[in-house]
Amino acid sequence: MKEAQSINHYDLIIVGGGMVGASIACGLADTGMRISVLEVAEQASPWQQDKVDPRVSALTEASRAFLQSLNAWQEMPQMRVTPYQQMKVWESDGTGHIEFSCDDIYAENIGHIVENSVTLNALLHQLAQKPQVELIRGVQILGITEAFKEEKDHQSGQGVERSVLLADGSQLSAQLIVATDGARSKLREWGGFETREWNYGHDAIVTTIKLEQSHQGTAWQRFMPTGPLALLPITFKGDDHYCSIVWSTTPEEAERLSALSEEAFCAELSLASEHRLGNVLSCDPRFAFPLRQRHAKQYWKEGLVLAGDAAHTIHPLAGQGVNLGLLDAATLVEELANAWQRQQPLGIGQTLGKYQRRRMPDNLKMMALMETFKRLYGPVPLPMRWARNAGMKLVNNTPMVKKQLLRQALGERDGLPEVAQVKLA
Repeated sequence: MKEAQSINHYDLIIVGGGMVGASIACGLADTGMRISVLEVAEQASPWQQDKVDPRVSALTEASRAFLQSLNAWQEMPQMRVTPYQQMKVWESDGTGHIEFSCDDIYAENIGHIVENSVTLNALLHQLAQKPQVELIRGVQILGITEAFKEEKDHQSGQGVERSVLLADGSQLSAQLIVATDGARSKLREWGGFETREWNYGHDAIVTTIKLEQSHQGTAWQRFMPTGPLALLPITFKGDDHYCSIVWSTTPEEAERLSALSEEAFCAELSLASEHRLGNVLSCDPRFAFPLRQRHAKQYWKEGLVLAGDAAHTIHPLAGQGVNLGLLDAATLVEELANAWQRQQPLGIGQTLGKYQRRRMPDNLKMMALMETFKRLYGPVPLPMRWARNAGMKLVNNTPMVKKQLLRQALGERDGLPEVAQVKLA
């Protein structure tokens, strides 16, 4: 860990060295900005060859393209990524189902299941090669301050200088602070950002399981009255009998399932998945956490901007949380790089307002869609279940609708930052 200096000036300070913060730093490292990344953790969770990280993401093609532009993706397959070619979704209370295949749109894959530790460590490896970026670990941040100033150097015009106050008494200042410090962001709180938020009434159980049958390069999802169960394919040491699960259910049921023995939990999971992949043979330690939707009413104030989970969190049923965060990062990188090239202050509304206008509508749309799915597939009267099943059958039998949904799974092209755009068939 590097010790923070008593007074240090940067062009940009990023608070939070996770996937979103690290990707922003990577994207701007070659612009000539002096960048500091502040991270509370003393060290990043290492990627482990002999153990699967319980936290995984279903990265879209747009996210993969952004990571490739940062030279991070190139080394990720050397660790562990699992492409999947199909998605199978079915209803527990009827016969409704939808099946997607990458062949429907002439694509190689629908996406990749990637452990979060793989993505983060690839990004950190790139950061280690960027002398313009200073990563300061193990810091305790006490607060932030602001003061308006007249810029006299590279960035001309009126701006605001923000400072980060550290527990060791030192102070770091910059014309812009980027808050990527997670769902419980202290910077969002200190900056006075208002949010709309509510509990989903679900806890998510995550773990890695071994199955009797191959995962078949398929992401499986069953909607049950208590919540969705997702089985995401993981190929571990060349063995395709593994999946990472995200089981969303009521807090009471999550507590009961978490307390079961491994054998009993595997038996319950086999029943919940309707033995689509045979019996569940074993599972790694289980982790449970509450699910909450949160969205900041505004993403920026003078000299301070939110990205990733600091700006929004959604239900994990479609695995879109990390993808939204990475697209926030790609868009912010593009807008800040453009402002820097034009010699405009980084922390003003002219710059940050563009970022908000580009990202907020897409984030709100995805959040509304997830809330609709959550409500639609919750406990409903029998007539609604009939309509629900009929609707799934209709979608499954309508190729154009399925193709449009698959395009969204791959990452929509329109409105994406240039580095994240992908050519979709």
